Amino acid sequence: MVKVLIADNHPITRKGLEVLFSASSNIKIVGSVDNGEAVMEFIKNNPVDILLTEADLPKLNGLTILRYLKKDYPDVKTIIFSGEPEEVYAINAIKAGANGYLHKSVNVITINEAILKVAEGGIYLSNELTQQLAFGSRANKSGSFYKKLSTREAEVLKLLTIGKKNKEISKELDINEKTVSTYKARLMRKLKVTNLVDLVNQAKLKESLL
Repeated sequence: MVKVLIADNHPITRKGLEVLFSASSNIKIVGSVDNGEAVMEFIKNNPVDILLTEADLPKLNGLTILRYLKKDYPDVKTIIFSGEPEEVYAINAIKAGANGYLHKSVNVITINEAILKVAEGGIYLSNELTQQLAFGSRANKSGSFYKKLSTREAEVLKLLTIGKKNKEISKELDINEKTVSTYKARLMRKLKVTNLVDLVNQAKLKESLL
């Protein structure tokens, strides 16, 4: 039986997943939490095989959790379950240590397949993204831009686009504010903008084009 912890700040998503897997013979939902700190606390005190988590959690985001798990709980596998475009965030999530990426539009059969594949030691990505990575023929300019970002740059950009300040980002990513400013400057150069407003707008525009 694969023990799964759900982490999502939307109660209906957590409850829906609990109901969907309540009758499963091979997957057991052992817990449901709504923020990143609660994820770490639960895993510290309970056996978990797979964490199924939203990327944008309060207190600690999904990519930050990945780093903590990689260091302190390497046996816990993680699947990012997000509404964000797969082409933008999936590769950076895998680079950061995730074992799979699921878009929230998938059906329960796909979620089941992903959990079992990851539990067996595999990596789960959609067929479309797997083919795109294999052949490199369908990547559009926006997707290509995000693939050129480092994992940390993608994290900083994501936090900036949801309105986080430098101080908040430095605390969440456990880096100093000067380093955040350095990443911000790099992102501005890559997006060819000169201020934060344009940086955020350009990032959102590239997401909308996917």
